[in-house]
Amino acid sequence: MEDTICALSTPQGMGAIAMIRVSGPETFRILEDIFKPFSSRHNIGAAKAYQNLFGKIQNSEHTVDEVMLSVYRGPNSYTGDDVAEIACHGSVYIQEQIIRLLLAKGVRLADPGEYTLRAFINGKMDLSQAEAVADLIASENKASHQVALQHMRGGFSQEIKALREELIQFAALVELELDFSEEDVEFADRQKLEDLVNRIKTVLLRLIESYDTGNVIKNGVSVAIVGAPNVGKSTLLNALLNEERAIVSAVAGTTRDSIEDTIQLNGISFRFIDTAGIRETEDEVESIGIERTFQKIEQSELVLYLIDGSRSEFKNHQALIQEELQTLKEKCLDKKLLLVINKEDLADKALIAESLGNENYLYIAAKEKQGLEALILKLTKLFNWQELAASQTIVTNARHLQALQQSLDDIYRVIDGLNHDLSGDLLAFEIREALQHLGSIIGEVDVDKDILGAIFSKFCIGK
Repeated sequence: MEDTICALSTPQGMGAIAMIRVSGPETFRILEDIFKPFSSRHNIGAAKAYQNLFGKIQNSEHTVDEVMLSVYRGPNSYTGDDVAEIACHGSVYIQEQIIRLLLAKGVRLADPGEYTLRAFINGKMDLSQAEAVADLIASENKASHQVALQHMRGGFSQEIKALREELIQFAALVELELDFSEEDVEFADRQKLEDLVNRIKTVLLRLIESYDTGNVIKNGVSVAIVGAPNVGKSTLLNALLNEERAIVSAVAGTTRDSIEDTIQLNGISFRFIDTAGIRETEDEVESIGIERTFQKIEQSELVLYLIDGSRSEFKNHQALIQEELQTLKEKCLDKKLLLVINKEDLADKALIAESLGNENYLYIAAKEKQGLEALILKLTKLFNWQELAASQTIVTNARHLQALQQSLDDIYRVIDGLNHDLSGDLLAFEIREALQHLGSIIGEVDVDKDILGAIFSKFCIGK
């Protein structure tokens, strides 16, 4: 924390502009040696916080580049220390020369995530907010961006802090009872404590249950496109991606392994998986592909069952379609199942309606790219988290999930202790354990250095 550090904070390589960030106690003293403002009225020592200075970076008498220097004085900076950001031209050579100059003056290269680690240590943000910075940088869709932004602004932290504060107050009263154990007095109302832990249990369960949704928001919705051979699965994948991603052929069994690709639809990431056609086959390679189809069904959040709706095909395979549909329903008890009829232009809709009865389905013509708008609308309605992400806290971090589950186990033990009229010292121990696990989420307890190292090693070097 006493070192002055630097790093390239824009992506590596050549671009229009590059930004080099410097942070630490010697930031401005070191920069005064290499930065020369063009105006005599401006110098780094007299610069106000949040002021931009125009000047040049010099190596002895040699000018490296003309730059803009932004001044941020601690503690009112991102890291809490003195910070300067050098915006130079995006030449790789210029970037390297400026960083070499800084290193020659005693600055060292920042470790991955070290700026955000310093922000956490200096109290600029708690640990869950720091982790949300990495999630925000990595967000690839509107929903994941919204969740990460809410966490970075402290929405999740405030909920955890509120739970801890209530528990701390009761823990203090229970601990006080232990000091007066010989007088046999009771400071903590057991009924109020029971009401509190039951309320905390409800909140913890909601947060834990939100993780499945949060994980999908963060990593995208996995959609397995399944059905018999030649129903148009590969054609549908190509139509959705608007490129020839999968081989399309009239020969049954062309797709022998799963093909995956990701696309953004109305702010949500969908990972579509074109699978091998489900059918009885003696071909060993195709059999492996079909086996993998069922594996992908297990791994997906949504199964899109595609049916060939053309008159002769549907009429000849009604029994098989019903059998496949029933099998998929049994396998999709914990996931969404969407029934789609392809080749609408060739379909006998009266026959399909009679055969499928009350089943919900929609029509498309994948080859002609008809009905895709309705399909996309249906998909995004099934996974529309914008309002949910704006109104509720959604857990997306596996470390947070583990801590919440451990806290819930502690709370269950407190509830069990109350039901069996356990002594205050045993209740106090379980309450302290719950506080410890909740505090580890936001860093309000001592966090193991290895855990901090694992968290911040995932950041890019310039953040």
